[in-house]
Amino acid sequence: MLWWQAVLLGIVQGLGEFLPISSSGHLVLFQNILGITEEPMLFATLLHVGTLAAVFIVLWQDILPLLKHPFSRVVLLVIGATVPAVIAQLLFGDFFESTFSGGFLGWAFLITAFFLLATTYLDRRRRNRGTGRHALAEEGGYRLEELTWVQALTMGVVQAVAILPGVSRSGSTLCGGLVTGARRESAARFSFLMSIPVILGSVVLQAKDIVELGSGAMTELPLPVVLLGMAASLVSGLLALKWMIWIVKKGKLWAFGVYTLALGVLILVDQYLLHWVF
Repeated sequence: MLWWQAVLLGIVQGLGEFLPISSSGHLVLFQNILGITEEPMLFATLLHVGTLAAVFIVLWQDILPLLKHPFSRVVLLVIGATVPAVIAQLLFGDFFESTFSGGFLGWAFLITAFFLLATTYLDRRRRNRGTGRHALAEEGGYRLEELTWVQALTMGVVQAVAILPGVSRSGSTLCGGLVTGARRESAARFSFLMSIPVILGSVVLQAKDIVELGSGAMTELPLPVVLLGMAASLVSGLLALKWMIWIVKKGKLWAFGVYTLALGVLILVDQYLLHWVF
């Protein structure tokens, strides 16, 4: 892998992790376009570490109280919301790894589009009718403590589905929160907090490969190239995370639904007819 390819994939990862377009799906797409075959799942995990750092930088005001009070309600909600993804990974880990070849990518982007467009419609309908716990104006800020167990577990279940590349983790979890009545910014920030144990879990599962990479045993992924990719994912992740919070407040998710719908259709056309990339 060349340095500029790692930087490009790092930028794609950082933008896709927080914007509801699926970072893993775009990584698979760009890896196929660029003809990159070196340890795609391991490299994706390492790029996720860069975006994890972005979460800590932008959301430190939310994270610091959780570190001070590790048994608080919000911490328990995050842990509970993580359980479905852990179970799914343990039961279907081999299947999820096989999907990184890209065979299911087009359909997965269509799932993301459905989540985003359906949720936009339902959220607007609920707010226009003035129903729901948080049908009041969103200007009142957010409170993570107000999230219910139903909302957190719903977000956790759809996060398990989002292990599939092409299904947006941030998009699906956000949609799960909004559909169950969560305030927009509360759902968004909780979704970002949910990424912390998921990324850390992926790093633990691949710890052996990461140690080998650091010792230079894995020559297919040179350490300096990986570090450049991680730095790119950190910088682009910072920008995307801040932008995404603004997007959620304004209720602009529909635009990403249109984008992932169009992208899913184009990929399916290529997979079944053109075979330019897949």
